[in-house]
Amino acid sequence: MHAYRTHTCAQLGQSHVGEEVRLSGWVHKKRDHGGVLFVDLRDHYGMTQIVADADSPALPLLEGLRLESVVTIDGVVKARSEGTVNASLSTGAIEVFARAAVIQSAADELPLPVAGEQEYPEDIRLRYRFLDLRRETLHANIMKRTQIIADMRARMGAAGFTEFSTPILTASSPEGARDFLVPSRIHAGKFYALPQAPQQYKQLLMVAGFDRYFQIAPCFRDEDPRADRLPGEFYQLDLEMSFVTQEEVWDTMEPVMAGTFEAFAEGRYVTPAGSFPRIPHAESMLKYGTDKPDLRNPLVISDVSQHFEQSGFGLFEKIVGGGGVVRVIPAPNTADKSRKFFDDMNDWARKEGFAGLGYVTRKQGEFGGPIAKNHGPERMAQLYAELGLGDDDGLFFAAGKEADAAKLAGAARIRVGEELDLIDRSRFELAWIIDFPFYEYDEETKSVEFSHNPFSMPQGELEALETQDPLTIKAYQYDLVCNGYEIASGSIRNHKPETMVKAFEITGLSQADVEERFGGLYRAFRYGAPPHGGMAAGVDRVVMLLCDAKNLREITLFPMNQKAEDLLMGAPSVAEPKQLRELHMRVVQPAGSGTGQG
Repeated sequence: MHAYRTHTCAQLGQSHVGEEVRLSGWVHKKRDHGGVLFVDLRDHYGMTQIVADADSPALPLLEGLRLESVVTIDGVVKARSEGTVNASLSTGAIEVFARAAVIQSAADELPLPVAGEQEYPEDIRLRYRFLDLRRETLHANIMKRTQIIADMRARMGAAGFTEFSTPILTASSPEGARDFLVPSRIHAGKFYALPQAPQQYKQLLMVAGFDRYFQIAPCFRDEDPRADRLPGEFYQLDLEMSFVTQEEVWDTMEPVMAGTFEAFAEGRYVTPAGSFPRIPHAESMLKYGTDKPDLRNPLVISDVSQHFEQSGFGLFEKIVGGGGVVRVIPAPNTADKSRKFFDDMNDWARKEGFAGLGYVTRKQGEFGGPIAKNHGPERMAQLYAELGLGDDDGLFFAAGKEADAAKLAGAARIRVGEELDLIDRSRFELAWIIDFPFYEYDEETKSVEFSHNPFSMPQGELEALETQDPLTIKAYQYDLVCNGYEIASGSIRNHKPETMVKAFEITGLSQADVEERFGGLYRAFRYGAPPHGGMAAGVDRVVMLLCDAKNLREITLFPMNQKAEDLLMGAPSVAEPKQLRELHMRVVQPAGSGTGQG
């Protein structure tokens, strides 16, 4: 017999009744029923009920064991009586009568419970992550993550892509976040950077003639954490294709992304491949107030500025006259809502940092609220008719500068959809957001900057860069969104050196700057670069959506906390003086925090 097990804790069933077996696992739960002890024994695969009574030599040992101790059980498989069968367990029709037990590892008193899935402080969960990972939901999420990644790999291979591994130690790249720098021991005073993305390398692979590349790429960005992005590192399904238009990228990747979602959706609706909506960025910002809309929410924002160019409601008239806009969000079937519902929405907007959220109520065709009173019933009826609203529909108003009004309207659309329970949570709605602006104006620096990926091809190429107002130029750039999250971003790349130089010149960089910062890519483009494009899908966000998790820490093995600390391994940590000397470095502490190391 095997030293530790003849079966896993998920294998035994009616067909094994009467067999002598050996199981090993963790003591998950114990129940003492007056001389009869029931132990739920758990391993990676499942659970088996162990029984010991006064006739079992294993009883004294099992009685004294703490939960989460590791034990090996020798016993005989018995059928459970009809009334005690547990249909929720794969082994629920049997139990194992323990004839002997060996302790492999006794557990100390637990700092957090494994059984029960109750909430527990995050710092404890992360410090004892090895225990946290034993919990059923988190354990299942991690297994689903590996399955999702394997599914993506298989679909990419079937689509003709080849997996390549690009360097981890590389040069700094302008991906929009801080680099993690790695000091060089050999080259004193110089640093490598961990890749924010394999952007330049994958483009170089296309120049090298490899045609279709992908990898599950680790990426590193020194930026503040948030619920949908962990500090430090993340993984993306990175890909690039030669001789393609953006439409071909979309047509290639829709079956991959839809297929993966369908494989793990557990019966929930997934937008079919070939029918992902393609929404221009400007339209998305108008209708949804965001470039990552949740299309499960049926509410659509409208611009009604023209209705308030001349109005009895002086505030809106003044805003529109000063170049601002008025956006509205419908609140359908709210005639039965009290005024408190509308006032609470206004209070919420103020807590979010906005001036306020105006509203109009309507019940059986009668308008209510200050906006309706001042604007007048006839004008309000005309507005409602234009919007297609009914006699019992309310309306929220976001007014101000266009960017501010769009942001408030977008947030209010989400809030109203949630408050009125309009969001169908049984769906994965995927869509492309396309035609992003190539540039944007930075109010702080008073300069033109790239709005997204600086390596994208501008629509109109060099001619557009030379003849158009930069802020009117669109890029062959696109995002894939799902249920309010950006899950992928990509573009057709700028593969022409003169166009690349001109694009950076508009942001204030010279040709010499381009050659210095992006020398590898610039040189490559001078020796025959194919038109190419691609995208990168956020593996972590896709897994989070498919696991119904609210936070990336619930689908990640060993995440850091909100302060970018690894509480389990103690990172970041202080370097030894010997290490710093080898790197020709000295730590200079912030003023008032103590002395430096040398």
